[in-house]
Amino acid sequence: MEHTLNLKPGKKIYFASDFHLGVPDPASSLAREKRIVAWLSSIQHDAGAIYLLGDLFDFWFEYRYAIPKGFIRLQGKLAELSDAGLPIYFFTGNHDMWLFDYFEKELGIIIYREPQVLLHNHQRLLIGHGDGLGPGDQTYKILKRFFSSKICQWLFARIHPNLGIRLANFWSRQSRISNIKLEEKFTGEENEFLLTYCRELEKKHHHDFYIFGHRHLPLDLTVAENSRYINLGEWVHFDTYAVYDGQQVMLKKFEPDAR
Repeated sequence: MEHTLNLKPGKKIYFASDFHLGVPDPASSLAREKRIVAWLSSIQHDAGAIYLLGDLFDFWFEYRYAIPKGFIRLQGKLAELSDAGLPIYFFTGNHDMWLFDYFEKELGIIIYREPQVLLHNHQRLLIGHGDGLGPGDQTYKILKRFFSSKICQWLFARIHPNLGIRLANFWSRQSRISNIKLEEKFTGEENEFLLTYCRELEKKHHHDFYIFGHRHLPLDLTVAENSRYINLGEWVHFDTYAVYDGQQVMLKKFEPDAR
């Protein structure tokens, strides 16, 4: 699906992903949440829109009358920005695919579940979380279809929130982002599955920028002539984000002391 950006003079588009709030422990998650809120405060003066590209939480499930406890500072800041008229878009990731309508109804945030194309000044930006794209990882792609199914969501909703969220938090502690031994490393362009996906897609349809999360590494790589792949990294180790000024996408690191 394609959307045209109406970027006002002096305004920029901000992209961030993979906050993974909730891991590896409450104290570090809270400190990270405060950094994220500080980052949002630092960009609100010139932000024309904010795109959050998934895995904001290491686990999220919306029961009919309950949501996971915590993360209230982030929700409050997003509500403040949304109430002030700043458009915010949330692309669900593999850790928060069970986000339903709470953010739309309570915070006024638009939810997307598939990659989208943004159009601005004859430029095309393809953005999304990035999970399930590219070659390989067939087991995950099968699991994603199952976890995205209504029957799976219905079955999990039958579990009492005290037990369901406890089980999910246990699974979260086994995830790669919560285990420093599994920290991502760059091992060459030939091993970057999202870059491979971008290059194959570029042969069919040109995009000036491909912006994804999920990979957990801040990357700025060439797809083809006049086409780049940006990975946003994550906020457990890097605190990185991207900004689009209407012409270029720049990968940056949030450093509150410098601000």
